[in-house]
Amino acid sequence: MAKYTGPKGKLVRRFGINIFENPKYDRLLERRSNPPGQHGEKQQRRKISDYGLQLIEKQKLKNSYGLLEKQFRNTFKKAAQKKGVTGDNLMALLEARLDNAVFRAGFSISRMQARQLVNHGHIRVNGKRVDIPSYQVRSGDLVSVKETERSRSMVEKNLAESPRFQHAGWLAVDTQALSFSVQHLPERDEIRSEINEQLIIELYSK
Repeated sequence: MAKYTGPKGKLVRRFGINIFENPKYDRLLERRSNPPGQHGEKQQRRKISDYGLQLIEKQKLKNSYGLLEKQFRNTFKKAAQKKGVTGDNLMALLEARLDNAVFRAGFSISRMQARQLVNHGHIRVNGKRVDIPSYQVRSGDLVSVKETERSRSMVEKNLAESPRFQHAGWLAVDTQALSFSVQHLPERDEIRSEINEQLIIELYSK
């Protein structure tokens, strides 16, 4: 399945939660909380099967991080192979993606923009260029912005325009140096998400 490229507002309204963590979608849900389409209100009243609920949770999480179906399935397999709780492992793997860490640090206003920063070579990990958005950051990593005026001005602009942003507890952000260090890998209670990952585990366990 290809990545969704349509209006994000429709996805937010369909799921009923702000999966992109952008304030403008909070305002959208306040104005129009019903699902999109002519029969949106009827969809709200329709009973959804257990399978349907599981599928919706997977779609919420997959779209939140902007993953393709194959990418998401591979991430789930890695989570299942790791020691510990599969759901916690899945959330930690998604959260520790480099593009997400850049977003959590406030260096971008969205995960999509964070992915572009990484893809276009504006981000360094331990002093080396990393242009793979799915790169897994590790405890002790130092992530910084490329030392060029263009790279730094973009990130400075994002930080200035997003004073609302609360840095993730597992990151130590230096807004002057435009860098952040990974204090530890994210734990489930540090990840702000309304997703019920247990339903996703049940979906893939069938």
